Amino acid sequence: MATVLINSATLVLPGHAHHLKQVDVLLENGTIKSIGSISLQENENWEVIDARGQYLSPGFFDLSANFGEPGLETKEDLQTGMATAAAGGYTAVAVQPNTNPAVYTRAEVSLLVNASKGGFVKVLPIGAISKKRQGEELAELYDMKLAGAVAFSDGDRSIQQAGLMSRALLYAKGFDGLIMAFAQDESIAGGNKMNEGEVSTYLGMKGIPNLAESVMVSRDLSLAAYHDARIHFSAISTAEAVDLIREAKKQGTRVTCDVAAHHLLLTDESVKTFDSQYKVSPPLRTQKDVDALKAGLADGTIDAIVSQHTPHEIEFKQVEFHIAHDGVIALQTVLPTLLSAGFSPEQIVKHIAINPRRVLGQTIPKFEEGEQADLVLFDANANWTFDRSTNKSKSINSPWFGQQLVGKSVLTVVNNQLVKQS
Repeated sequence: MATVLINSATLVLPGHAHHLKQVDVLLENGTIKSIGSISLQENENWEVIDARGQYLSPGFFDLSANFGEPGLETKEDLQTGMATAAAGGYTAVAVQPNTNPAVYTRAEVSLLVNASKGGFVKVLPIGAISKKRQGEELAELYDMKLAGAVAFSDGDRSIQQAGLMSRALLYAKGFDGLIMAFAQDESIAGGNKMNEGEVSTYLGMKGIPNLAESVMVSRDLSLAAYHDARIHFSAISTAEAVDLIREAKKQGTRVTCDVAAHHLLLTDESVKTFDSQYKVSPPLRTQKDVDALKAGLADGTIDAIVSQHTPHEIEFKQVEFHIAHDGVIALQTVLPTLLSAGFSPEQIVKHIAINPRRVLGQTIPKFEEGEQADLVLFDANANWTFDRSTNKSKSINSPWFGQQLVGKSVLTVVNNQLVKQS
């Protein structure tokens, strides 16, 4: 990596001496050589990046993304997944075990660790809680931890057996492992396809009530409190879940949670078009739920915002709504989505760069001389079109595809590699 001078960027890093101040940052061989006001000397052969009006922060960190490798590389492989993440400003991504085979032994974890080593995005495997994600028998969690798994989840499948979740929490507690729960009671959800409410009634579609989420959140909070174990809820979507987690935190339960970016902007009103690009899991809820989720972020009940990046081949999305697969590609659109939802650059950095690392106990990159650079430069006012020319993913299942968006990553630096976006 050449010597690079990032000129006149606004640093966003709470607690830093230059927080929200304009700074110059000199990078040399992937290391921060100098921070402050730096003059370009005539004899210096530096690459200069004009960052006036742009923001510099630790690289974004995603707690929940889906890549297809191993076995589903036609959706997304490691290389396209990393390229998509870097284009969205991410320097590290925790990937769910929703693959074929599922990531449920040290072999699959080791594959992901070794295949992504030295890449321009750090890929952190999440191991499955149960063998083959079947929800019946506990997987070898500690073996996966030793191989590099950063947490454990059955991905988009909720653990229906309370006994299995109880054993997982107790076992993971022994080595300070983190169980990540997707909360949905399938006996209540009933295999339905959208949120239960006025819109589902209007459309004549069977819905998934908020109760399906809140019942599971309540159960798992009780189990975590009983064992005094850590638990993290992935992609909560309801006002009831926010209330339950808020109260549990007050009671001292060791709980964290996240919300998907699209749940902070979109509601079930979008489903009126029957456009399958709006079909996600958990489903898009009501404006009341969106408001509760935003309030949860504001008061610290919700710790982080995730992409929930879920790529699919065209034949799984461009079909009738009721048979389409759940999920959207999102790593490149989290930033513009959050800006559209009214979040400030400082709030965005807190929830997609700082807090996700805290949830997993990962080191927050330091903006100090001599430290390895792990950063993103982003422009909150840049206009760009999300289409085939700018999309880095293999898939195109996004409600934003073909639209003009505001806010984009300009460059990322990690592992002594700089990735610029045109």
